Amino acid sequence: MKVSFNINGEQKTVEVSDGNSPLLWAIRDGVGLKGTKFGCGKAACGACTIHVDGNAVRSCSFPVRMAEGKEITTIEGLSNDGVLHPVQQAWMDEVVPQCGYCQPGFMMATAAMLDKIPNPTDEDIDNNIINVCRCGTYYRMRKAIHRAAELNTKKNNSESTQ
Repeated sequence: MKVSFNINGEQKTVEVSDGNSPLLWAIRDGVGLKGTKFGCGKAACGACTIHVDGNAVRSCSFPVRMAEGKEITTIEGLSNDGVLHPVQQAWMDEVVPQCGYCQPGFMMATAAMLDKIPNPTDEDIDNNIINVCRCGTYYRMRKAIHRAAELNTKKNNSESTQ
């Protein structure tokens, strides 16, 4: 079975033996993008979070057949023309990663949340960012999420004045 989708701005077609297999494996093995990580395989940890049509999705439980014709963004596509996304910049500014394995999923979940909630409260973060970090860098992530919201606001303000 062939499945076609737009991933990080490029049209791709992957061959899969089973349309119910997880989109995660089509991204990693079929397209060759390794930033999306396998964590639990049950959509619980969030290491595999990507965007499908702008929504945060756990790719380990998203059937690849459902990706047909969709717009998919992975951590590799979050930046734009070599400019880091505000979430990526904030993650660096706040030195968030320890081991770093789960961080692409956290960044993707955060970027999706900030599209819907530009100035999140701590409660918004608690209710929307439910990924799991084995290293426990939650305090730094919370700081980075608030920093990303600030950077996003500055970016949007400068774009609107141009």
